Amino acid sequence: MILGLIVWYVYILECSDKSYYTGYTNNIDERLKRHNNGRGSPHTAARLPVRLLWHEIHETKENAVQRENQIKKWSRAKKQALIEGSLKELKRLSNS
Repeated sequence: MILGLIVWYVYILECSDKSYYTGYTNNIDERLKRHNNGRGSPHTAARLPVRLLWHEIHETKENAVQRENQIKKWSRAKKQALIEGSLKELKRLSNS
């Protein structure tokens, strides 16, 4: 929560098998706890522990869901470029 407003987060987790999981939430700390307690999703529950690699903030749930769906369609390399903040690589991968 920022200044009393509800914000939405899109996030990428790394699972114990090095796979990525992308999701959205309005409480990132609680969601990470749920994932690590095996109550976040079937994917993460089978690959504990998980760790937060990246997140961004959105003002509406609709925007967060749209961004989550966009990122879920990306290749691992493109997600890695996003996590690393490599805009040059992200653009290169988007054009290929």
